[in-house]
Amino acid sequence: MIEVHHLENSRSQRVVWLLEELGLEYELVTHRRDLATLQAPDSLRAVHPLGKAPVIRDLADNGRVVAESGAIIDYLIEQHDAEGRLAPPRGSDARERYRFWLHHAEGSGMGPLVMRLVFSRLGQPPVPALARPLGRLFARGVEQQYLGPEIRRLRDFWESELAAGPWFAGETFSAADIQMSFPVLALAGGGGLAGCPRLQGFLAACREREAHVRTVAHIGEFRLAAG
Repeated sequence: MIEVHHLENSRSQRVVWLLEELGLEYELVTHRRDLATLQAPDSLRAVHPLGKAPVIRDLADNGRVVAESGAIIDYLIEQHDAEGRLAPPRGSDARERYRFWLHHAEGSGMGPLVMRLVFSRLGQPPVPALARPLGRLFARGVEQQYLGPEIRRLRDFWESELAAGPWFAGETFSAADIQMSFPVLALAGGGGLAGCPRLQGFLAACREREAHVRTVAHIGEFRLAAG
């Protein structure tokens, strides 16, 4: 039994999806964000010192706790995918692509998108009213000089890489696609997939998977607010 500590509207959606794909039994423990700060509650620190989601506890392995999305996916694939349904064979070119995308999603992909969200809120409460005009001006400069070009560079790279196949590791769906779904969904939330038919097709194919449909029915689909 896998215990999943899930924070609403967060990266932990992918872990639930992976568990559904693997057909594993799991228990969902949902933590609610602070309404004022949108931060994770202190209850998550009782599970892992960083107090962030996702976190899993493998009750069949002496309650082993695993944090960080990529590490959780690696762990679940190694422990519970003996048939290799969600990871290409070791030593193959597809496995190297899989490894890259599994870590690129968080290593390079999400940073600028999260920064865009943070900066977009500089002109809103709880920022003091007198500081909001300056906050909006600062955010606009960062968007124009750095975030906009960087996010377009990422988007174009993702779009071009999908020319090799419908999925990020090639012709077959893998856990790397579950990992990459998060930045693609985040980009789509702001209308950022216009002119990217491969990324649009990737997202549509993800949403059609039965395990994804079950996940969304259970906990909803991730949405990165435009700010």
